[in-house]
Amino acid sequence: MFQFVICFIAGIGAGLGTGFAGMSAAAVISPMLITFLGLPAYEAVGIALASDVLASAVSAYTYGKNKNLDIKNGLVMMITVLLFTLFGSWVASLLPNTTMGSFSVFMTLLLGIKFIVKPVMTTKEAMTAVSGKKRVIQSIICGMMVGFICGFIGAGGGMMMLLILTSVLGYELKTAVGTSVFIMTFTALTGSVSHFAIGGMPDLKCLLFCIASTLLWARVAAKFANKASAVTLNRATGVVLAVLGVAILAVNYLQ
Repeated sequence: MFQFVICFIAGIGAGLGTGFAGMSAAAVISPMLITFLGLPAYEAVGIALASDVLASAVSAYTYGKNKNLDIKNGLVMMITVLLFTLFGSWVASLLPNTTMGSFSVFMTLLLGIKFIVKPVMTTKEAMTAVSGKKRVIQSIICGMMVGFICGFIGAGGGMMMLLILTSVLGYELKTAVGTSVFIMTFTALTGSVSHFAIGGMPDLKCLLFCIASTLLWARVAAKFANKASAVTLNRATGVVLAVLGVAILAVNYLQ
């Protein structure tokens, strides 16, 4: 029963973060499973990534159905992100061991405050005014940055993507989140398969509880986000990210 409650609560945070902000479920689920259930870190990350796959896919479908998804540039960025994640990971393996996991937690908190204080009010019209060629080049450059940072630090992919899509590429918030969860579906799938291939199958009950809870809450969040106005969505996204940032910091402090 305790295992179910922890997985359900972790799934609420991960699902809301995914549906509202394209955030990786690993940022929420991993510290919860490690702290409260005593799971090995590698197994916890594998479960979190597996939970991310369906949650991101259903969120991407909801955003796509509401025409808030840029598949063409999303694919370009996704391929670049995957390649440079491998490169970043290789570079990190050559350097002395440094713990930079807290980077993504602080980023979650700061990004949440940013959306509350300075909302993204870009319109679809302004977004589509950028030429297709320029957008593809921007997607490749930004994909290289996001991928390398993810591979080097090992976290923060969803947050980095959301920040770059809104601040650098000038995406309207809903399209930024839709494109981010589309990319995260494939990066999470790649990550979870490699985790299970290397570390073996995780605790099945824990895996199923986390997947079900994350999927449920991601769907709820994505449906709400696509119906909300830009102002409401900015505030809701900001509050969710800020609360999750504080909660993850608290959980990490308990470790």
